[in-house]
Amino acid sequence: MSEPTVQFRRLAEQVADQLRRRILLGELADGSILPKEDELLREFPVSKPSLREAMRILEAEGLLRVRRGKLGGAVVRRPDAANVAYTIGLVLGSQEVSLADLGGALRQMEPACAALCAERPDRMRTVVPALRHLHAEAVAAADDFQQAISASRRYHEALVASCGNQTMIMLAGALETLWSAHEQSWSTRVRDHSIVPVEERLAVLEEHRQVIDAIEAGDSRRAHDLAAAHLINAQHYPGSAGTVDPTIVRHWDH
Repeated sequence: MSEPTVQFRRLAEQVADQLRRRILLGELADGSILPKEDELLREFPVSKPSLREAMRILEAEGLLRVRRGKLGGAVVRRPDAANVAYTIGLVLGSQEVSLADLGGALRQMEPACAALCAERPDRMRTVVPALRHLHAEAVAAADDFQQAISASRRYHEALVASCGNQTMIMLAGALETLWSAHEQSWSTRVRDHSIVPVEERLAVLEEHRQVIDAIEAGDSRRAHDLAAAHLINAQHYPGSAGTVDPTIVRHWDH
């Protein structure tokens, strides 16, 4: 006799499956509020505890953010690099993975994204203008320590986001988000801003410009190598010691 193939799942998981599908398909828009509990119970004939467990499942997955109080409700959050970053951060944090280890992964992935940017036939329209704009912002902010850090991180995030490969955008983007959150958190704690002199900040930005030039020229090998060399230099700031902390991502995400 063959063993039964039908697996009975809890009602909460069935409700979560249906709502998850709607979120992923865009039927429930990012930032929208789910219907009130009474409305959901009319649509899904389950008990209140089952419905609330379904909400907890989706909240744990990062697809809902439950707000408390008079203006409360379950806010839809479609998956993005920040959601993935938090999940990866939880895993890395539970294993006490060092920030140096995270940086090592970025040194492999971000140069690959730079090369992909250079290979895009539409790079003069979709990649270069945005990177040039961010670079100009960073140069203008070089005298302000925290603004300079923030502008520099936006360049790195945009480099990944512009590579054109959706899987790489999600995976490398998640690591970039983790690194950015730690670096910006560190920058808010620094009291002596001369720890990174303005001349050093401008030197870092010059390396950014060279990467952008290589992308504009369509030289993927040079873009890769320049990005790799830049990261070796740029990751050695005092706040890069320690282990991955996913709670920092939540702080910067909000």
